[in-house]
Amino acid sequence: MASFKKRGKTWQYCVSAKPKPIRKGGFKTKKEAMIAAAEVEAKLSKGDNPIVKKAVSFDEYFEKWVNLYRSHLKGPTLSHYGYTLQEIRDYFGSKPIQEIKRHDYQEFLNNYGSAKGQESVEKLHSHIKACIEDAIEEGIIKINFTRKAVKTWTVPAKKDEEKYLNYSDSIRLTRELYKRLDSGLGYYLLLLGLTSGLRFGELVGLTRKDFNFFNNTITVNKTWGYAKRHQSGFGPTKNEQSNRVIKMDKHTMMAFRHLFEKTPNNIHGLVFYSPSSKYKIISNTNVNKLLKKVLTELNIQPITVHGLRHTHASVLLYRKVSIYYVSARLGHADIETTSSTYAHLIKELRERDENETVNIFEEMAIEKVEIA
Repeated sequence: MASFKKRGKTWQYCVSAKPKPIRKGGFKTKKEAMIAAAEVEAKLSKGDNPIVKKAVSFDEYFEKWVNLYRSHLKGPTLSHYGYTLQEIRDYFGSKPIQEIKRHDYQEFLNNYGSAKGQESVEKLHSHIKACIEDAIEEGIIKINFTRKAVKTWTVPAKKDEEKYLNYSDSIRLTRELYKRLDSGLGYYLLLLGLTSGLRFGELVGLTRKDFNFFNNTITVNKTWGYAKRHQSGFGPTKNEQSNRVIKMDKHTMMAFRHLFEKTPNNIHGLVFYSPSSKYKIISNTNVNKLLKKVLTELNIQPITVHGLRHTHASVLLYRKVSIYYVSARLGHADIETTSSTYAHLIKELRERDENETVNIFEEMAIEKVEIA
C-alpha cells in the first residue's frame, strides 16, 4: 500500500518495497502522486523493482553500448573501441558495472598508462567516460566513477616537430622523391602521401579508376585492409566526410599517368599492388623503412608515413590555405578535429598573422604622414 504526504505545496508518495521503501515527491496534487504510485505498484507486482537494478557486467554493458551508439563508425576508428573493450575485459573480468568505484577505475587507468602514451590513455578514457555518462542517464548506475579521474602515462609523446617536416624540408623531400620514382613503386606512394594528405589505408585503397587526369582529381571513397585488425580487401573510409574528391597538382598526376602507361594493371585495379605481399599491397612497414632511408640520406629527422599527412596539412596552413578547406581535404569529421590536431601550428601562424596585421597598419600610418 502507498501512503501520501503533503510537503509544503507539493505531494509525496511512499510505496512499501524491499530492500527499502520507494519515495518520490514534487507532485502538484495528491491525485498526481496517487497515479504515479499506482504505476510503481504495478511494476512491483510484476517483479520489476525500479530501485533494484539487475547486475550487468562492465564489459557486457560497454559492448552493447558500442553496438548501439557507435555502430556508424568504420574501420580503424571502430577498432579502437574494440581495443578498449578488451582492456575492460582483461582488467575487470565480469565485474558488475554497479560495483565499480572511483578508486577501482583510477587503478585501472594507472595500470593501463604504465605502458602507454598520452594519446592512448586519453582515447581509452574518452570511450569509457561517454559510456558511463549514458549508463547514468539510463539509471544503470548512480555515480560517475570516471569523474575527476587522473590520466597518467609513461611513454613520452612525440614532439610536434617530430611528427611532420617543416616547409623547407618538405620541399627537399618532394624534389628528391621525383628523382627516385624510377627506383620503385614505394617512392610513388611516398610522393602521393605528401602531395595528397591521404591516410595510408586510403592510399593503398586507390584504384586506377580513381584518377581523373582530365580534371586532375582523385576520388577517395574506400580503403584497403593492410593489417590484421582491418577488413580483408576493400573497406569503407573512416567516416562520411572521408569520402571526397581532391584536386591534385599537375606534376603528381603526370607522374601517375606515366606510371599507369608503363606498368600492367591487376585484378583489383590497385595502384599500389604487390602480389608477393601478404595483403597484396605495399606494406606499411616497408614504406616506413623506405621513407626513413630517404630522409636519413637527406639529413632530415625521420618521420612516419602518417607524418606525411601531417606535413601536407602543415604546408597548406603555412601557406595560408583556409583551415576549413584543409579539414575537408583531409577528410576530418569536423573542423574541431583539424583545430585540435594542428593547434601548435595554428598558434605559431596566429602569432605571425598578428605581427603582419600590426605591420599593415603601421605602414598605412607612415604613408599617410608622407602624403600629408
